[in-house]
Amino acid sequence: MIAWSQTRQFRPLVLGKLAAGAVIGLILFFLVLPTLIVIPISFGSAPYIEFPPSGLTLHWYGQFFSDPDWIAATLFSLRIAFFTTISATLVGTLAAVGLVRGDLPGKSLVLGLALSPLIVPHIIIAIALYLFFAPLQLTGNFFGFLLAHTMLTVPYVVIAVSASLQRFDPILEMAALNCGAGRGRAFFEIVLPQITPGVITGAVFAFVSSFDEATIAFFISGIGGKTITRKLFEDIDFNLTPVIAVVSTVIVAISILLMGTIRLFLNRANP
Repeated sequence: MIAWSQTRQFRPLVLGKLAAGAVIGLILFFLVLPTLIVIPISFGSAPYIEFPPSGLTLHWYGQFFSDPDWIAATLFSLRIAFFTTISATLVGTLAAVGLVRGDLPGKSLVLGLALSPLIVPHIIIAIALYLFFAPLQLTGNFFGFLLAHTMLTVPYVVIAVSASLQRFDPILEMAALNCGAGRGRAFFEIVLPQITPGVITGAVFAFVSSFDEATIAFFISGIGGKTITRKLFEDIDFNLTPVIAVVSTVIVAISILLMGTIRLFLNRANP
């Protein structure tokens, strides 16, 4: 009787968990569905976007990789994202160390300013950057994009590194200092290896955010400096072919590859 009573009590709990899991699964599927639809569209044989595709072909992938304009825009975006990742990781890591471990006056205000690009709409930032960059001739060139994207991606590094620093035991660093190590040596040999997962996570998010940023690209791009997202939306207006889906698929593939790299690294760092 006791076993039967316990079974009856656990049954609603199990059913509730299954129902919650099903609802969450449907929500996630609904969010991912538009991304999944783009992939088969990129293999469509028709000269226009259709779903489901009437036939399958690699023609549009060949057209993308043989088009000098698309390749130039892709390489330009990759170059910006690469150097943005380096600069944002350096600035964001130093900022996180100062905010978490430093005793700065107005720390909350500084943190709010550091994270403000995540809160302020990008259209407002884009207009402000254009008005500031145009007189300095920083629109349409690499350095203008580097400055803008570094500002946008630093918050991701700050958040990721700050979370790692919060979990770091400061006693380990104190022990190194007591053993005669300087501040710099203690940081690079004790602190940095412990917060490396956070640094890498922030760096990857910075790269992905820079590579697929579109709003600011509309305002600070030029004829000679055009990102893949800017060209993507231009072709949506004037040349709507499955190449658009190919570009979207390439962006999704790069994002998934980088996110998978993070997961693999974190699994190895925390077995």
